[in-house]
Amino acid sequence: MSSSLLAPTGRRKLDASIPPLLRPLIRAYVLGYASAVAPRLLTLVLQHVTRRRGRTDKGAVTVAQPHDSFIASLQRILRGGLDLQRFPTFCAVLVGGTTLLEVLLGTALSRLLQSGHLTALVRKRLSRWVSTFVAAWLSLRLLQSKKTDGFSETITTDSDIPKQEKRRFAGRTLDLTLFAATRALDVIIGELWAKRRQRRTATSQWTQVESFISKLTDPTVFATSSALIMWAWFYEPCRLPRAYTKWISSAAAVDSRLIEALRRCHHGELRYGEETGQAPLLQSMCVDYKLPSEWGDPVKAIPFPCEIVHMGCGSSCEYHALSRFYRSFKWSMITYLPLNLLARGKNIKGFRTAFLSAARSSSFLAAFITLFYYGVCLARTRLGPHIVGKDTKSRQTIDGGLCVGSGCFLCGWSILLEKVARRKELALFVAPRAMATLLPRRYPLDKQWRETFVFAFSTAVVFTCIRENPKRVRGMLGKVLSSVLEA
Repeated sequence: MSSSLLAPTGRRKLDASIPPLLRPLIRAYVLGYASAVAPRLLTLVLQHVTRRRGRTDKGAVTVAQPHDSFIASLQRILRGGLDLQRFPTFCAVLVGGTTLLEVLLGTALSRLLQSGHLTALVRKRLSRWVSTFVAAWLSLRLLQSKKTDGFSETITTDSDIPKQEKRRFAGRTLDLTLFAATRALDVIIGELWAKRRQRRTATSQWTQVESFISKLTDPTVFATSSALIMWAWFYEPCRLPRAYTKWISSAAAVDSRLIEALRRCHHGELRYGEETGQAPLLQSMCVDYKLPSEWGDPVKAIPFPCEIVHMGCGSSCEYHALSRFYRSFKWSMITYLPLNLLARGKNIKGFRTAFLSAARSSSFLAAFITLFYYGVCLARTRLGPHIVGKDTKSRQTIDGGLCVGSGCFLCGWSILLEKVARRKELALFVAPRAMATLLPRRYPLDKQWRETFVFAFSTAVVFTCIRENPKRVRGMLGKVLSSVLEA
């Protein structure tokens, strides 16, 4: 590629001062450092501005924090990115190790594998794959070697003389491994499907069904992944990263007591028709939203009315859905519009493009939230009782998981409101997070080699493909890797 995502116009001059063999390594380190430090710097600045504005509004004198001043925090963030066991060094070892090993091992592997059965192209590809595999293994091991409190605990050994020892767990790099694995699967499946399409198109055998599958793959991946993520957010939030859980909660804008009530139904703590001491939970909601308090008693109200789910929007499920869409759209526009204006709003045409882009993304997110809530209402009120039943056991089944499952199933199909290019980006973004909900966040350290192998194998697939067929690595990742690996 002649253009690059990583540098402005002066990149060629900068590259000229760096040996070609070291350029990928330096680009990877700079990009890794920027991606690791920039978000934390932005958060720090925003928090600092907010605090200063709050103190100024109150007429107070601005006083620096004694233990955590802005300058001290800034220095800590900048120095932290230079740690050898952090993401920037990982990027440098991965990319730089791949290119350096390819040169060092290429000749040796070529001689070793030289035979009449392997062509020069196959030997070259194998050399690249092995080089990336080794570099990926070493780079991930570098990240895994960092000890953190979240993946260690003190236990008491069972022996004649009990003593305490600290035990480490693996799993800190699981999200990165699943990201690589998802991308590798996308590359492999995409390549196989492309060859099938090429072969069947050449013989005029490509059908409308196959074309429909091609168009529906990304939406299906996104919808399935979203269902798993939303189910985990509702019933097992510990399976999601804390920041991710916090963002979903903010977007959902739901009363935590309602979530807790449905969780207790799911776990059998709240049972309709039985006195289990759960009435105060929803009765407090009824008081706050000016609803009859008996509606929150699971002994008397079987089930509790959907009006509680609507949280003050009335009894109509459809009106509640429209209200949710409006509120979510407004919340999303406040987030998306400034970002789009910053990137594109340089003139009237850019402003229009930015506004339409923000509106489309806001509509997608608003529809996602609306479909989730309306899915719950469909199962609880509109369709569920007519299919499952209206007796107490059926109502317990519906509120014990069926209503939440219905919302989880529907919400992800809002992706159809987004552009086709955006659909693939979002599908590849949520897929590894969905896979993480099916795996333990921590696991025994002696099993860590399996994760390291998966990461190294997957990364070798992606890097080899980016050198042979860059367009096969879809989305922004393909462009970034092509730019980084360019000599």
